[in-house]
Order: sequence, then structure tokens, then C-alpha cells
Amino acid sequence: MTDIHDNPLDAPDADPSAIAAEAAADIARLTGVEKHDIALTLGSGWGKAAELIGETVATIPATEVTGFSKPALEGHVGTLRSIRTPGGKNVLVIGARTHYYEGHGVRRVVHSVRTAAATGAKVMVLTNGAGGIRETWKPGQPVLISDHLNLTADSPLEGATFVDLTDLYSKRLREIARSIDPSLDEGVYTQFRGPHYETPAEVQMAKAIGGHIVGMSTALEAIAAREAGMEILGFSLITNLAAGIQQTPLSHGEVIEAGKAAEPVISALLARVVEAL
Repeated sequence: MTDIHDNPLDAPDADPSAIAAEAAADIARLTGVEKHDIALTLGSGWGKAAELIGETVATIPATEVTGFSKPALEGHVGTLRSIRTPGGKNVLVIGARTHYYEGHGVRRVVHSVRTAAATGAKVMVLTNGAGGIRETWKPGQPVLISDHLNLTADSPLEGATFVDLTDLYSKRLREIARSIDPSLDEGVYTQFRGPHYETPAEVQMAKAIGGHIVGMSTALEAIAAREAGMEILGFSLITNLAAGIQQTPLSHGEVIEAGKAAEPVISALLARVVEAL
């Protein structure tokens, strides 16, 4: 069990891979599932997908697993769930995301992804609620992530670790998703540090350098997932249009409400995609 103020990842000489392996062993012991095939991180608005993927084998508090902390954000459930799909795959559902803006360091931000890889998962599905820059997008619309811009000025990679990020968000997996819903659009996700929302000028900067989606998660996790050898599928739920695109003030309450309204549709979509992976 890990307390938020006593985390082994915070030690200067910590080995994040070894701690992830220990966490994976905890998950195997607590769930009774030795190996997982797919992992999902469920962001704002995506939570109900866990109910539709298959049969829940076990649900455990994330704080009982080495390196995990209680989520700081409303809308994140703080549990790890092992689900068996109708096709017999074991899916690890992560409802305990640590955001970069919480100030715990990037090791903690990507610990869930490294742990998922250590459980055996070969596919990492990352979801989030985010702001849309394209004016044609509407709140409640899911879009695929085709690439990202990491504007955190940080990386989960340590030392001389060089990882190729070409096709980071797998074209193959995006094609599978579009085989389920051909209407899915896609765009480049831009991760800002947060926790403040972006200014209209920052949104225009993101647009000018190729961004279509703005948020505060996912990019760092995707890099760690690639380092760990996983294939990545990314989904954003457009909860609002970004600052300056949308003329009304932004609020976290708006994000939660948009997520709740869209949840039945996007959760069913995600469950069908996972079954097809």
C-alpha cells in the first residue's frame, strides 16, 4: 500500500521499471489474474466503458498497489479493475490517473502505464476529456488521437534513453476503431502542463504548430507506453471548444457534465473497439 506522501517512486535512486514490476505482482496477487492483454486508462467521460467491456473479475483500490496514489481529481475513480472480455482477453482498466499538474513528478504520472506493461499488456488505450480547436467539433464528440505535441517541457525517459515516436498512436489501431465507427475524426493532441486552462493565445499557438486538441494528460503516458513496447490507441472526448474558440468561460464542471452526457455513447463505442483489438 502506498501513501501519497511516501511513494517509492519519489526516491532519487528509484528504478521505475522495478517498481512497476512490483506493482504488477501486486495486481496479479490481488486480482488473481496472472497476465493482462490490454490496458485502458479511463479519463473524464469514459468511465462507464468498464461496465460494458465484459465480466469484472476483480476491482481493487489503486492505493493497495505499489506506487499508486489516490486521484486528486473528481471524475476519476481511484480503482484498478480486471475485466474478461467475451472473447477471453484480460483487460486492466486504470481509473487512477496521476496528472502532471499534481506536482508529484513524471515518474508517478506514467507509473500506471509502466505497470500495465509489466502485467503483460501489449496494447495501451489512453482516453481523456479535452478541448477542441476545430470549430466543426461539438461537445460530446469522440475523436482519435493521431499524434501529439508535448508542451510540458518534460519527459518520462531518463538518461540516454532514445525512443522512436514515429506512429506513436498506432495507425493500425486507429483503422480498427474506424472499422467500428467510420465517422470518427482524428487530430493532434497538445498536452499543456495545467492545471489552469489555456489562454486564447496559447490555443492559437497550439493551432499554429499543428494542434487540434488541448488537454493536460496522455502525451507523457504515451511516450512511456512506447518505451515499454506497447502499441497505443488514443481517444479524446471533446468536452468543450478551447478558449477563444468557445466564447463562454471554461469550467471543470462543464467538462464533467459533457462527459456524463456523452458517456453512454462513447462507452459503448470504446467497448466495441476493445473487443475488436
